[in-house]
Amino acid sequence: MSLAAAVLAGVAVGGGCALLVREISRPQPSLAAALRHTPPGARTAPAGREEAVGQWLLQRLAHLPGVSLPGRDLALLGQTPERFVLVKVALALAGLLLPSVALLPWMLLGGGLPVPVPAIAGVALGAGLWFVPDAAVRDQARRAREEFAHAVAAYLDLVALKRAGDAGPTQALEQAAAVGRGWAFGRLQQAFARARVDKISAWQALAELGEELALPVLEDVADIVRQASDDGAAVYAALRGRARSLRTELLEAQAAEANANSERMTAPGALLAVLVMLLIAFPAVIRIIST
Repeated sequence: MSLAAAVLAGVAVGGGCALLVREISRPQPSLAAALRHTPPGARTAPAGREEAVGQWLLQRLAHLPGVSLPGRDLALLGQTPERFVLVKVALALAGLLLPSVALLPWMLLGGGLPVPVPAIAGVALGAGLWFVPDAAVRDQARRAREEFAHAVAAYLDLVALKRAGDAGPTQALEQAAAVGRGWAFGRLQQAFARARVDKISAWQALAELGEELALPVLEDVADIVRQASDDGAAVYAALRGRARSLRTELLEAQAAEANANSERMTAPGALLAVLVMLLIAFPAVIRIIST
């Protein structure tokens, strides 16, 4: 293989990798802003070609062992499984090719390097990048559930006030959801609109939404309101109590996260202190050794 052909092949591979990285590294809009400007619960469908490629990859990878889709997290974030799989495959291919492309100029200049080295490095990097979208979706979904839980705490108080005003269970749930703003209340409004179409109770729709998005607090609200509908029990105190307990849980979780972050910050501080002491003691140690 001549040098010119090798250079052209390297340029072609490098250009393809650059285009691939540019496509997958587009800045993503924030979750709250994206959901405010799209219908509640609507998934951001990719372009036609991306959707077709993602569907093709999904059909062939879904049955492989070790390949699982975070369905609840994707549903909460409004992302499609097709785009999720497409991003995973694109990152894995980029990691697989990146070491070979990076070392190609060195090899063309005559640098000695065993062939298995870039192959092994590419496999390791590709395997690592394969799991990056899973971690990103998991972190975004965790933050979205925290935001949803804060919205539900306010929603519980609104439902309790509506029930105290002699509103029926269904009216209390729907009117309280209509008062709020934001993507979380938009999801509640959509669930109640779907309940009216499907001819099911509002608390059943609330329970189904909680199961779909892995939000147990919504199932608790549904159980409380269902009890009021079945036996006419007074639920004002129960709803307010659940709202207080939810706020307490959220505050405790935030305090625990803050403590964990503080503990993680102590290690770099201790390491910096040790380095400073070593720098201070280094001249004296050198003087003692040289004498």
